[in-house]
Amino acid sequence: MQITLEILDNIAQTTPLSEADWLREIAIALFQKELITLNRASRIAQMHQIEFQKLLASRGICVHYDVEDFEQDIQHLRVRGWL
Repeated sequence: MQITLEILDNIAQTTPLSEADWLREIAIALFQKELITLNRASRIAQMHQIEFQKLLASRGICVHYDVEDFEQDIQHLRVRGWL
């Protein structure tokens, strides 16, 4: 799925954010509302998950780490041969 976001000129001109900045802000907002997982949010933000976690921490945002996240992490470790 591809989503195109159009920013009104008056907002774009008064808010000096790059495309990467907008993606990070969208990812953070969706993650805070618990609409997406940490993994998905870091991919939307185009950041390594650890870097995204650091960004969240710098803003005082709690990382919601649940069983699904744990199971995904374990699966990724197995795929990479680390378990």
